[in-house]
Amino acid sequence: MQKPSKHIFICTSSRPTGQQKGFCHTKEGVDVMMRFTEEIEERELGGEVFLTNTGCFGICEKGPIVVIYPDNIWYKSVTADDVTEIMDEHIEGGKVVERLVL
Repeated sequence: MQKPSKHIFICTSSRPTGQQKGFCHTKEGVDVMMRFTEEIEERELGGEVFLTNTGCFGICEKGPIVVIYPDNIWYKSVTADDVTEIMDEHIEGGKVVERLVL
């Protein structure tokens, strides 16, 4: 298995049972995840950038939350429209998107 250069975690409010419900789910966390999936595929970064949906980070009022490792950058209130900017600026450009930083 190839070790990724970046690993993106997205709260989709998934539960241990697989059920998705909760704040980030209602705020379109799944749409954010799908947009990241599309961007990673279109940019052919599948071996370099991993994507994982998560359960609650415990800061629901700031969700959907996106965390990027190994950079330890947490983004708040991310929408599907923010994904291209995060990919351009942070993932490929190495610059944090300050307006979204938690």
